[in-house]
Amino acid sequence: MKALINNSGIKQDAAIIQPLISALNHFHPLEDKVIQYFNKNVSSVSVKRGDMLLEAGDRCDHIYFIKQGVLRGFMYEGKKEITTWLSTENELVTSIFSFGLQLPAVENIEAIENCDLLSISKEAVNTVYKKYPGFNITGRKLLEEYYRDAEKRAFIARLSSAENKYIFFLENYGHLSNRVQLGYIASFLGITLETLSRVRKRLSTPS
Repeated sequence: MKALINNSGIKQDAAIIQPLISALNHFHPLEDKVIQYFNKNVSSVSVKRGDMLLEAGDRCDHIYFIKQGVLRGFMYEGKKEITTWLSTENELVTSIFSFGLQLPAVENIEAIENCDLLSISKEAVNTVYKKYPGFNITGRKLLEEYYRDAEKRAFIARLSSAENKYIFFLENYGHLSNRVQLGYIASFLGITLETLSRVRKRLSTPS
């Protein structure tokens, strides 16, 4: 089911976007004018569990900041769903391929919990880069963070042992282990649910 997105409108209480401002300030301090710009151009979005924020074939025109909830990216191989990433509070998500090139997305984005998000359009992002050159530093650091996350996911694919894959998951995504259903975790790790269950049981049994 496609997400029913409830936009709160452009004018809003500055406190609504404060979690986003705090997250961006972590990378590089924002100018007051940039904060004012975001307050006028960032919208609130609510997505119910099981709804699709983006479907493959659609064009992604927004970046989303997760205030509350969990999103997953996935693609289809035939009828099989392959989970490509999992993200939760204080993280930015988008279909980087579709957003950057403005081509149809190859992946889907689904809410696996009820989610409260903040949304900013590609047009608004491009404008903030042009009007406030200092924000390009923030953008560069965000891309570095995005690339590091992609590198972690690439490491998982290169690990041959299911046990090592799950240990790596716990070390890097342990905060999601009790929030995401095991089927999605198994898919993310590239192993079967049955294998994941055996690994979890083996690791939880005292030696």
